[in-house]
Amino acid sequence: MEKPPRYYPTRYWHQLDDGRVQCDVCPRHCQLRDGKLGACFIRMAKDGEIVLTSYGRSSGFCIDPIEKKPLNHFYPGSSVLSFGTAGCNLGCKFCQNWDISKSREIDTLGAVAMPEQLAAAAKRYGCDSIAFTYNDPVIFMEYAIDAAIACRAEGIKSVAVSAGYLCDAPRRAFFHHMDAANIDLKAFTERFYRKVCSGHLAPVLDTLLYLRHETTVWFEITTLLIPGENDSHRELDAMTRWIYTQLGPDIPIHFSAFHPDFKMLDKPRTPSETVIKAREIAIANGLHYAYVGNVFDEAGDSTYCPGCGHKVLSRNWYQLGECHLTAKGACHYCGYQLAGHFKRIAHAFGRRRIPVQITSA
Repeated sequence: MEKPPRYYPTRYWHQLDDGRVQCDVCPRHCQLRDGKLGACFIRMAKDGEIVLTSYGRSSGFCIDPIEKKPLNHFYPGSSVLSFGTAGCNLGCKFCQNWDISKSREIDTLGAVAMPEQLAAAAKRYGCDSIAFTYNDPVIFMEYAIDAAIACRAEGIKSVAVSAGYLCDAPRRAFFHHMDAANIDLKAFTERFYRKVCSGHLAPVLDTLLYLRHETTVWFEITTLLIPGENDSHRELDAMTRWIYTQLGPDIPIHFSAFHPDFKMLDKPRTPSETVIKAREIAIANGLHYAYVGNVFDEAGDSTYCPGCGHKVLSRNWYQLGECHLTAKGACHYCGYQLAGHFKRIAHAFGRRRIPVQITSA
């Protein structure tokens, strides 16, 4: 197997007058002396430029249902080869993948695969797509882009699971190569982003607006609801009204329940009633597709036709059930064309999660 480079050249940076180098991938704009790592832990100043230290390295590979990303309108029932690296450019106190996203150790990246090997593996395992997930792919964008290019050549789609926290030029370069995305809209207040995530809300909204109005990337939104932090009816009303007016009614949104983790062990689990109510608020504000996550609620997990109101695709913890859609996603009852990308569901992948090794074909 081809050996990954220890340092991989990157594009979005510039030199400062005092000898430091500024990374221009995300709004943190880390200004680094030679040998120092950015806040993401994997972009480093070396010899007057910024290099990527995780190219070709991963924390592991798994085959998942596409619904786990979560994407409910991007080839439902299909399988996706998922992987991530290490590090993150936000500092979320509630991070559910903190052992990966907050790792400063290159030993975390014990699995190896170059882009062409990823594409070949996805094809070999019968995956319709590959997902850059577990940690945010914008920080390893060079690796993700090269993998997406290799996958496209094999007819494999590319999915980015991201917080959308990046600057305009790298945003355009990164999403140019993506077919779908799930954007983590962590809250709808600057206070939350600053206090809980060490970031800002505006760049994330800019990413959502860009994806909707300037690309053909299919995307869905996820919000993890944390008791007392971002789950008020007022905030959810403002968020879903903004999505309706700025992005349109056809952008699916997923409301997920929080469980105590990382630096937020003092908060209780999110009651199922909270995510169910959030879904109701979204629907009342005109959104056609609103879902719940991390709670058992088949009604809130299923897809309904905006035209006639019938349940057209039932779900239960990533397991698909009764389907009343054509192969292209039209309602069997009234003919309404649902938003998204669909194909005939012959054998849905189901709830399985299959760890795999990537080796030379």
